[in-house]
Amino acid sequence: MTFDVMLTADQNIEFQQNIATLPVAVIVLIAESNRLESLEPLVPEVLATLKSLRPKTLVRVGA
Repeated sequence: MTFDVMLTADQNIEFQQNIATLPVAVIVLIAESNRLESLEPLVPEVLATLKSLRPKTLVRVGA
């Protein structure tokens, strides 16, 4: 199984991993918490971001 995008709520991932060496893009979800109620409003922005996302990039979605 292969993946093109990794979704995470870990806001420090860019300091923990070298994104340029990963074979996937990373979307960091910025929300009040990682509970579904906080993340669900980000779905439309995530879907829009997926349309133009390139591998080996990091995009922050949310506040």
